[in-house]
Amino acid sequence: MLLAEVLPEQEKPFNESHIGTSEMHKSYRVDLRTFSEKEYNKFVRVNTVSDWSLLSWKDVGRPFEVKNYSVDRHQYEEEHGKPMSAHTSWQYFNRSFHEWFSKDVPLEKQKEKEKFLKSLKSFQPGTVNSALGDVVRIQLWNYVHRIQDGIWDPRGKRALFEGLDVSKPRILFLGAAEGYEAMQLAAMYPGSKVTMVDYDEYCKTTRFEHFPDSYPFLGENPQTGQPKVYYKDDLNIEYVIDDIRNLSYGKEFDIVISVGLLEHFPDEYKPEVVDWHRKFLKPNGYVVMTTPRNQLRSRIYYNIFADVMNHTYRELMTVEQMGLYMYENGLDIVKSGYIKVHNGIIAKAR
Repeated sequence: MLLAEVLPEQEKPFNESHIGTSEMHKSYRVDLRTFSEKEYNKFVRVNTVSDWSLLSWKDVGRPFEVKNYSVDRHQYEEEHGKPMSAHTSWQYFNRSFHEWFSKDVPLEKQKEKEKFLKSLKSFQPGTVNSALGDVVRIQLWNYVHRIQDGIWDPRGKRALFEGLDVSKPRILFLGAAEGYEAMQLAAMYPGSKVTMVDYDEYCKTTRFEHFPDSYPFLGENPQTGQPKVYYKDDLNIEYVIDDIRNLSYGKEFDIVISVGLLEHFPDEYKPEVVDWHRKFLKPNGYVVMTTPRNQLRSRIYYNIFADVMNHTYRELMTVEQMGLYMYENGLDIVKSGYIKVHNGIIAKAR
């Protein structure tokens, strides 16, 4: 029996006695485990490049562009007679993505199964194929997000984020969405002050505000150095609605992070995207970036979930491709690697 079923009235059902445990809830997985050495070596690969100055695009190839756009995007462009703007595509994506994050997955699995069985009686191939597609999507979502925890991937993200030389850092999250990774960083580096920035107000009012208050982040107790469980309302967070290009901050942040941002821009814009991170960074501060990995299962995922995910330009990269973009645009790579479905790089301004 899940702890949340035993104590459903508790807003903070986890504490330090639950460290080392993991549970699946209706919409997500809670994971307060750390990697064993064997698991770490299986799920985390770090610093596979010894000298970034020796890499070239001839060596690493180009990223894989995801070209199958959502039905919503095609319909929008037909109705308006022009391409969907980046801002509009982000708004569509956020609403679609949050709908999936909010699903009661076991209930949805049963509903889609019943819908499919009912469709078989219609003898209409289109209806059957549509219902089957819905079954495949909810099953895949269940596996990726609840079973594998591949999207949030707290153990993998902690492995990438550990070891930063900061104390009570100021953290700036660019394109923050629900802000998951900044909250994980803030738990790992106690006393953090987090500023989240997104230009879609829905990210603040819905994706962030509806992020489960009962979700535990594994971090550190600053007084003892021992592991500690934190929740969203334990953290010092400011959420700003603005275009990144309009921000007036100076070089005042110890950590500037983005998650799944760089891959949404064609090559001619990537130097500007990298500069967004560098321009707000204190001397000796850290840039933290992640992007989706270019691997077969990621390509399959973005194909099956095209209507949910693919509203805007998107690439899948290797960590070498991602790092080369960063290195060529003025960042020195401190740590690089990949976890289940993401590349991760920590860098400093050159």
